[in-house]
Amino acid sequence: MAARARDGFAAVPGDVQRFTAAFFDALAGSGVRDVCVSPGSRSTPLVVAAHAHPQLRCRPILDERSAGFFALGLARQSGHPVALICTSGTAAANYLPAVVEAHAARIPLVLLTADRPPELRDCGAGQTIDQVGIYGGYVRSFVELPVPTGGARALGYARAVASRAVADARGGPAGPVHLNWPLREPLEPVVDPGEPPAAGSSAGADQATAAVVTVTSAPAAPPSEEIDVLLEIAQTYERGLVVCGPLAPDAERSAAIAEFARLTGWPIFADPTSQLRRGPHVDTAPVLAHADLLLRDSRIAGDWAPDVVVRLGDSPVSKSLRLALESHPPKHLVLVDPDRVGHDPSHLASRVLVADPGALCEAWARAWRDAGWEARVSEYTRQCLGDDGRAADALSAALADESELLEPRAVRELAESLPPDATLYVSNSMPIRDLDAFLAGSNRPLRILGHRGASGIDGLVSAAAGAAAADRGPVVLLIGDLALLHDVGGLRLVRDLPQGLTVVVLDNDGGGIFSFLPIADHGEAVGFEDLFRTPHGLNLADLGPLHGAFFARVHSVADYRKALATARDQSGLRLIEVPVDRDRNVKGFRALAALAVAAARGN
Repeated sequence: MAARARDGFAAVPGDVQRFTAAFFDALAGSGVRDVCVSPGSRSTPLVVAAHAHPQLRCRPILDERSAGFFALGLARQSGHPVALICTSGTAAANYLPAVVEAHAARIPLVLLTADRPPELRDCGAGQTIDQVGIYGGYVRSFVELPVPTGGARALGYARAVASRAVADARGGPAGPVHLNWPLREPLEPVVDPGEPPAAGSSAGADQATAAVVTVTSAPAAPPSEEIDVLLEIAQTYERGLVVCGPLAPDAERSAAIAEFARLTGWPIFADPTSQLRRGPHVDTAPVLAHADLLLRDSRIAGDWAPDVVVRLGDSPVSKSLRLALESHPPKHLVLVDPDRVGHDPSHLASRVLVADPGALCEAWARAWRDAGWEARVSEYTRQCLGDDGRAADALSAALADESELLEPRAVRELAESLPPDATLYVSNSMPIRDLDAFLAGSNRPLRILGHRGASGIDGLVSAAAGAAAADRGPVVLLIGDLALLHDVGGLRLVRDLPQGLTVVVLDNDGGGIFSFLPIADHGEAVGFEDLFRTPHGLNLADLGPLHGAFFARVHSVADYRKALATARDQSGLRLIEVPVDRDRNVKGFRALAALAVAAARGN
């Protein structure tokens, strides 16, 4: 270390502490409240500074992959950007899956990766990889920081880069940002770093004031001339459909969309994560609950073919909706896209509006009322709602009489058991599709979140734990067994959560979704069982004592209801396993789908 100091390669600890203190002061001032910290040595100055700041809460998480998804769930649920700190080397690479999802789902994360300084790169130094631009195009911005120094201009820069990073993470569109920190030894702090500006102090105020970037966000609304065009479309065509894909929870936006649909008379196709399937607006707005099942029938898809589609939110999970619109292209498809992401995989959009969905619907509804028009109920809407209502009644009766606990009954029972302030975090693969098909409409609110950005099955336990850490009511994770095993390390994160987490596992011993796909018909000629179904044969009950969890394996509806009720009174981690026979589940799902179609047709 002494030799390195003579060569000019040693850090000046007081300078490093002042620089990092100024950085985290601005980070907190820009709205960051939580910092997820994974252990390591090179990141020591960052961890020490974050820990010292009175407005930041450091959350220790052992591995970076879990930390990334935990931060994603926390940011998604809280609405605030979350920072992450890791050491150098492959630690940074382990953030990538969460970075991809945050990019696609527009979740604000601030990634702070420690790195070796320039003189230790490309020379065989340990724990050193090329971290510059490691996340490629999946981050909103990237900054390679200088090696920290302590001058007044350096401290102003530290504050500026922090506040600008948060501004970039907030959007638009929102997403992850990456700051790479080259840090020299010695890494540990000194007792007295010298004169501040330290975290929260007013010293160096001129530099701080000039450097902090203030960003004001406002919902983007379309110009009045565009509203006039949309109003003409709405008045001309009665056969309209409002397609709501995944949307962040926002009661005012949901109310605005529902009011727009009520006035135009256009029914709402409500993805389960749109926040429109359930809530008080269901009593007045034309919300469809089982359209995904009904549009699998070619006759109903033709009968429901709309002239106009208004697309709000990200891409819906429903494949049957996409295929129906591709088979019967609307005359107008208006894509409302506040972040210019372009969620239109079928390439059917005739108009793209860069606007907030809630602001657009408010403006459109206001123009409708200003024109003196009454709320419209067309024959098209009556038909759609009538078909959906008959299907809903048939499904409710069939599921109530079903004694076997298969996935459709399991997801419906779970949703009905949750209180209005609960969050249901749902896994991809079959759970989200089960929910789309069988979640009934209701005026009881239910916040539903999921990974619908990149639609992967990894990191869901950690993300649900992050959502629970936001402390906005109870959180329940609905997940498949493979997705659980992908992120089994995330279960440890629940131990430190005051309200804990309930995890409901639909366990079909492998990838149950593949039994619904055409590849299943090829059987062992393609190695279906081992290469697609991938049974694991593990006893999930062993996870209970490992994590000090409440565990219940349920085989009947009565046992399931009892376990859900008991779990509400338990602290920490609550695991409820629902064993599912995959072949009987496929048969049962398809039988219910056929029943819904037959009821809609009046058969």
